[in-house]
Amino acid sequence: MENVVIIGTGCAGLTAAIYTARANLAPLVLTGTLPGGLLTTTSIVENFPGFPEGIDGYELMTRMQAQAEKFGAKVKFATVESVDLSGRHPQPLRLVVDGELVETRTLIVASGAGHRHLDVPGEAELEKKGVTYCATCDGALPMFRNQPVVVVGGGDSACEEAMYLTRFASKVYLVHRRDTLRASRIMAERTLANPKIQPVWDTVVTAVNDVAAGKVTGVGLKNLKTGAESVLPCAGLFVAVGHFPNSALFKGTLELDENGYFVRGHGSGTTVPGVFVAGDCADHVYRQAITAAGMGCAAAIDAERYLAGLDV
Repeated sequence: MENVVIIGTGCAGLTAAIYTARANLAPLVLTGTLPGGLLTTTSIVENFPGFPEGIDGYELMTRMQAQAEKFGAKVKFATVESVDLSGRHPQPLRLVVDGELVETRTLIVASGAGHRHLDVPGEAELEKKGVTYCATCDGALPMFRNQPVVVVGGGDSACEEAMYLTRFASKVYLVHRRDTLRASRIMAERTLANPKIQPVWDTVVTAVNDVAAGKVTGVGLKNLKTGAESVLPCAGLFVAVGHFPNSALFKGTLELDENGYFVRGHGSGTTVPGVFVAGDCADHVYRQAITAAGMGCAAAIDAERYLAGLDV
């Protein structure tokens, strides 16, 4: 039986792994389908302390994993299929991981978040055929090179996507439903100053063309102030409109708020003793790499203290 199982290998999960490993608890860390979390899809992270020149998101997560493994964390590429948290000490918490039963005394859920979709006609049908949710993953593909592309969103992520795409696309249209960006001031200024980026204000995407052709040839637009509709020719649509918490596995088992985020009790604790949460799956306010790391640290300390209490 494990002392600690950690679900997720983003900043929260790997920080929890570092702390619990250093406490000689030999945590089992389950990666899920996206090892390293969403930060691995980011190019340069400029606001994580200790890296004045910035650091590639994938490299940051690789370093954090190596640090956790150095102290004895066991990282496994695996997905949790179901959970049974009805056990009370001395009964273990039970998880089915890729068809195998895993029992643990404590559980830290750091499952992160996923990309929100627009839910417009053609989006699902053309995913991976010109519709994507990660510019750093797909922006360099031949289908986008020297072609006009569209980015949807107004936050830091959308600005970063747009800036990155200027390396490959002939033109980047940044479509936002308001007339100002929600991004931080420095990101907004950089984005709007780039001559290859053209903002399209007060507008939403209503459809993605062309399913029949099997590729993106343009997007339908609607101006929210005038009601005018149009079609903007492009070779790709990059969606950056936020995220949703990866918490569906625990619905009905752990308390969630109306948006699906885990509800924390004392510290990082949940309504189930021995189960703790950390990171973007439990944070709808800050959602930063550094705050996720801090929450992972807190969850690890809470789990360690819980285990110490069981041994008294």
